[in-house]
Amino acid sequence: MKYAGRIVTPLTDKAVLSLRSGDKVLISGIIFTGRDAAHRRIADSIGGNRPLPFDLNGQVIYYVGPSPTPPGKTCGSAGPTTSGRMDPFTPLLLDLGLKGMIGKGTRSSEVIDSMVRNKAVYLGAVGGAAALISKSITRMETVAWPELGPEAVFRMRVEDFPVVVLIDAYGKNLYETGPRQYLRDPAGRPGEE
Repeated sequence: MKYAGRIVTPLTDKAVLSLRSGDKVLISGIIFTGRDAAHRRIADSIGGNRPLPFDLNGQVIYYVGPSPTPPGKTCGSAGPTTSGRMDPFTPLLLDLGLKGMIGKGTRSSEVIDSMVRNKAVYLGAVGGAAALISKSITRMETVAWPELGPEAVFRMRVEDFPVVVLIDAYGKNLYETGPRQYLRDPAGRPGEE
């Protein structure tokens, strides 16, 4: 697979604005994990004026609950979960500086509007490739709420973590443009409209 480029976290506006829907990119640096339970706790902390376990500014959150770590490995399988479950919390996090999200599935119009307003990007990891994805994770540690098990917040160091830009900071959405492109020509060649 050919990649359009590499990005390094934390993300800057310049890096985010250089990405286009459909680009295949490799991420290196630190990403944080968080699913439903962690997002609720983050929102509760913000609402209660309590400090967050990590600074959201420029960060990327991966919607994943890693499986238990086998002996001799950095982590277990780490495939994406459905992102829409985090939609109620996402605009708040974007307003506080979150720059990227990794998951699978569509996002609400409120999230997309917030991404455009805050210059953020939604990236897709391939569902079903969890064991392969975990090979890009070189270190993992619990950051907050260990009692949540796989839904705790983890800090992951990644190297060449493969993703596709699903929705860019301009609001262009691969879930809308991809099917239209395919319908024009199922072989993947640009067709006439």
